[in-house]
Amino acid sequence: QHETASVEMFEHLITSNQLEEVMKSYGLVLEEDMIFIKEQIAGPVDETACEESWPYRGRQKEKSFLYEIVANKKNGIDVDKWDYFARDCHHLGIQNNFDYKRLLKFTRVCEADSQKHICARDKEAGNLYDMFHTRHWLHRRAYQHKTGNIIEIMQVLITEAFQKADKFFKIEGSGGKFYQISTAMEDMEAYTKLTDNIYLEILHSSSPELKEAREILRKIERRELYKFLGETRPEAVRTIMKTNNLAESFANSKPIKDPPAVELKAEDFVIDIINMDYGMKEQNPIDNVLFYCKADPSKAIRIIKEQVSKLLPTTFAEQVIRVYCKSQDPDIVSAAKQYLIQWCMKNDFTKPQDGDVVAPHLTPMKKSWNETRNEHHRRASEPTCKHRLPFDE
Repeated sequence: QHETASVEMFEHLITSNQLEEVMKSYGLVLEEDMIFIKEQIAGPVDETACEESWPYRGRQKEKSFLYEIVANKKNGIDVDKWDYFARDCHHLGIQNNFDYKRLLKFTRVCEADSQKHICARDKEAGNLYDMFHTRHWLHRRAYQHKTGNIIEIMQVLITEAFQKADKFFKIEGSGGKFYQISTAMEDMEAYTKLTDNIYLEILHSSSPELKEAREILRKIERRELYKFLGETRPEAVRTIMKTNNLAESFANSKPIKDPPAVELKAEDFVIDIINMDYGMKEQNPIDNVLFYCKADPSKAIRIIKEQVSKLLPTTFAEQVIRVYCKSQDPDIVSAAKQYLIQWCMKNDFTKPQDGDVVAPHLTPMKKSWNETRNEHHRRASEPTCKHRLPFDE
């Protein structure tokens, strides 16, 4: 896990930069404060302690709220998120709608269930929903972007390129020992030198030994990627598992009406399943947040969604199913898009957004798709009627 590597890197940075004495000069007690910092990164140092009432060793139970600042396991509201929100929105050139500075002004520590917790003012509940919406939005716009995801899926090519270049790279670690790309993580000194520069060195090299690796990376740079066919979602409340049977099922979904002449096989496709949520799967994370109100700032309370707004989400998790075609041939891609429509119809998935364009002869065959559209038009054309309540008079 990346948390384990982060702890090892932290230890290496302290040692290699001789920071122990500096930390002591600022009043840190290394024996307990080092444990506390590691617990902030990766949770309890002693896994067996998790079964105890208080699993942490860096701070006593009286300081329990300190474990809700960096990596909050209770509800996911922590400065780690705020940091990458600001960083990624800045580099993507998009607006960050979450105001952490305002939230900090209305945050205090209250006691609940014999522990101290960080609580937010009741009027900040909407701001916290904005925070989780920002997280979900960033996942849709960036972290789970269809092109970024397919490069991850094609990472086997990058791995293959690194494997071919592995024996030609020597990275010096601690004690003058040399490591290859594949073994650099065994030594933190070598690991610190394992940057994106390795990728660029291979890409811009002229060495005959790196020719195969270089060609693989150039293919990615030229965006010779798998073609995105479309995305869909399960209509019913069910979970789709990522298995090899999905591609087989897709290949067996040749349209029954006006089928394309092209025959496709399971190995022609890649099916990716993305799980998106508010950080706690199907659960609303705000249900785990404690608030305080102006009337009694020392008392921790809970606020349910209906007390905040009727316009908030009713579900907090969804699955997105994306389908890619390995071929660049326009005829094969066109046929594959029709396969996608038939596959969605057969499995009760939602209609892909371009379904009526790529397969107009197929989409009318799915009754629920057309009922949904007609129902939407019917509701839109109906006049609205406001029911007067007694206190409106």
